Amino acid sequence: MTDTLTVRPAGPGDAADICALLNAVDVIEIGRPETDLGSVEADLHHPGTNLATDSWLAFQRGRPVAYALVRADSGPGRVDGDHYVLPGHTAAALRLLEPMEIRARRMAGPDRGAVLRLELNAEPILHPGVLARRGYRTVRRHQVMTRPLDPGGGAGGVPAGLTLRHCGTDAADRRRAHALVQETFAAHFGHVERAYGPWLDHLDARDLDWSLVWIATLPAPGDVAVLLTRDDRTGMGWISHLGVREEVRGRGIGGFLLRHAFAVYAGRGRDTVGLGVDTGNETGALALYEAHGMRPHYTLDTWELRLHPQG
Repeated sequence: MTDTLTVRPAGPGDAADICALLNAVDVIEIGRPETDLGSVEADLHHPGTNLATDSWLAFQRGRPVAYALVRADSGPGRVDGDHYVLPGHTAAALRLLEPMEIRARRMAGPDRGAVLRLELNAEPILHPGVLARRGYRTVRRHQVMTRPLDPGGGAGGVPAGLTLRHCGTDAADRRRAHALVQETFAAHFGHVERAYGPWLDHLDARDLDWSLVWIATLPAPGDVAVLLTRDDRTGMGWISHLGVREEVRGRGIGGFLLRHAFAVYAGRGRDTVGLGVDTGNETGALALYEAHGMRPHYTLDTWELRLHPQG
């Protein structure tokens, strides 16, 4: 077996090998494996991805050492990418970056403001200088935060008049949850407005347990907040979206929904719950999570490459 680097498109049958590669990266960058096979399979089966043109898997000595994927489901002017590489394989990293960028330019078309975005660990395996020399720059920072759960803890402190209902049985409520996510996250960095069907595809939510999604209501003005969680990760329960309408922020609704999630997942036998937060979020979300005992688990930087440099 030679040391020759080979690259080919990924396929559905590569899911286990890709998952192992991503978990090897996890161990190095965050200290433990946290990639589930189901999430890799969902990426490989995403209806908007053509694996033949939009994915790359690099091998050395028959072993996968780098993996990349691009998708263009975030609207005009933006292509999102994944890029993973093992230590000591910078050549493989570059072999995948080059076709990613070429494909992203084709996806973006002539839009002069189009960008390719990558989310990488703040202390990545790939030296940041490699990206900087190719014209990438960091534009945002996110934290994944976690909190240990107390089996005996409760939500407590229900804001006056607030009621919760889950979306497990009512299709109309599922669409209402989607509408609330679109409204409450509209001003957030990176948010993309999506119709209901594409939103489900983006979240890999066709099989979502909707009993773990709640809508909060006040007598007036009605539905005011949404809490979307999922229990399909091996390592922890996950709070995917917690959104409160602007006119009722500051009334303790976000804190109550957070505590509700803690109590629910403790009751389900989970010992940890996690979420992601934009550190530049102007709604005070980071401070809210910190006040409720959540602490940084790891940090991600968003890197951006202008696909058609102004010259």
